[in-house]
Amino acid sequence: MSQYRSPAIRQLKDRELRNASTESLLDVITRAEDLLHELQPEADYEYNELCRRITAGDGRCARDLKLSGADVLHDLRLLVEDLSDEADLDVAQMTEPVLTVEDVSRRFNVSTKTVERWRSRGLVSRRLRFGNRKRVAFLQSSVDRFATAHAEEVERGSRFSQLTDAEREDVIRQARQLLQSGASLAEVTRQIGKNYSRTPEAIRYTIRKHDQENPDQPLIPNASIPLTNEQRGEIFDAYHRSVPVERLARQYGRSEEAILQIVEEVRAKRLLEEPIEFVYSPEFEEPGAEEVILGPEPEASKKKERVKLPSGLPPYLASLYEMPLLTRQQEVYYFRKMNYLKFCAARLRDELDITSRKAKALDEIERLLKQAAEVRDLLVRSNLRLVVSIAKRHIRSGADFFELISDGNISLMRAIDKFDYTKGFKLSTYATWAVMNNFTRSIGAEHAQNERFKTGTEEFFDSASSTGTDQFEQELVNRHQREALSTILSKLGERDRDILTLRFGLNEGSEPLTLEQVGRQLGVTKERIRQLEIRALDRLRSIAAETELDIPGI
Repeated sequence: MSQYRSPAIRQLKDRELRNASTESLLDVITRAEDLLHELQPEADYEYNELCRRITAGDGRCARDLKLSGADVLHDLRLLVEDLSDEADLDVAQMTEPVLTVEDVSRRFNVSTKTVERWRSRGLVSRRLRFGNRKRVAFLQSSVDRFATAHAEEVERGSRFSQLTDAEREDVIRQARQLLQSGASLAEVTRQIGKNYSRTPEAIRYTIRKHDQENPDQPLIPNASIPLTNEQRGEIFDAYHRSVPVERLARQYGRSEEAILQIVEEVRAKRLLEEPIEFVYSPEFEEPGAEEVILGPEPEASKKKERVKLPSGLPPYLASLYEMPLLTRQQEVYYFRKMNYLKFCAARLRDELDITSRKAKALDEIERLLKQAAEVRDLLVRSNLRLVVSIAKRHIRSGADFFELISDGNISLMRAIDKFDYTKGFKLSTYATWAVMNNFTRSIGAEHAQNERFKTGTEEFFDSASSTGTDQFEQELVNRHQREALSTILSKLGERDRDILTLRFGLNEGSEPLTLEQVGRQLGVTKERIRQLEIRALDRLRSIAAETELDIPGI
């Protein structure tokens, strides 16, 4: 289910679960469900009054807060289902008849998918125990109330939802004839849908169900064989590499419409699995927050900053100093904007129903995340010179300056993601600590490795110019490192293992690949590969620490 829109109602649910007995919970559920049928989405409600009604005035509702009717309706439906689930209520404990999803489907002659849609439209459900199994169920009174309040919608669903057996057989016969004559599935579903006054989706569902029940005689070749998650991912990645839909339809034995549906489903699934991390602030939920937070940025000081470039910087690093530093007001503005955009994307995603194709909702979530990423990039670019200045103070003889900066940039990005701008500090304070802390660890590990190869004159062992027995010793060390690395790589997931293997050329005789090259092989962007590489390296470090393996450079 979706997350609660109001933290107050979520806290009310948690409090009742901690303190109430099963009998008391049942009373709370009943009162909340009764209250649901009195609320109007366009009205506003005082939380204290709502809490008093739900808890029968137990005196623990002192909270000055006003909630919108739409949010209360959404959250109380969640509260009823969550409390009934956690209370482990048995169907026999109900004082009136109980209907399952299938019962409601048969009663109104609609599909179970339609019943699921009705739940989001206001049909209040509970999770009850039927024997050893928990199922979604509805009280008879809740179903009757919904049917009365949505009479037109229920009647329309009953009239058009299901085909008779005779109609279904005729649909299959016509579909077979049209497909054999060369018509596309889209043409077939449109034509037959028009003949029966049904939607193309209803006809497509009938054809798909026939193929599932008759795998030896499918209307669409291979359509009855379910695609694996890997194949669905391949379709999605190929589609975004501009492979024509017709070619994918032929390759996987699906209709073009089915291919597009798979693309949307995988897109939604990946979007739901991708973590959206942000720093929350109560101002995100204040009236007019969007207009204020996404409004124009504060004006920078008109006095132009004179930047003195550190001596000896190559052109790549010198160009970083062309990016002006942000003022304190600008920094707060951008951090608030970035986190607010992520907050909006997360809230919209929580309301997304993966079983329905809502391209507009997916587009909006991706748009918000893209805008947040653009703000994050600006914050990163504005603070890259901080990494350079810290790296210059930590550079040691024989160390790779550019590698140190690259490592520091990753620390800066993590610091930006976790920085809480509401505390009143500047990013530079927090980021400096994060980058220096990372340098201390990485330089310490490098120093310990170099100590293993010191000569009697305290000079570092130079592996690039070593010969003779030293070369043999280095080869032996490399072999041990490869064996240890192979051990912990085997504990990673397949995708993480493939990315690290390709990026660092870990296979015998292979060369390291760039982010872009790995992205092309795996069918994703180089930015996505960069994110996955960081995550995989973090996991690798954790595994190495747990197993106490010493693998330099990881």
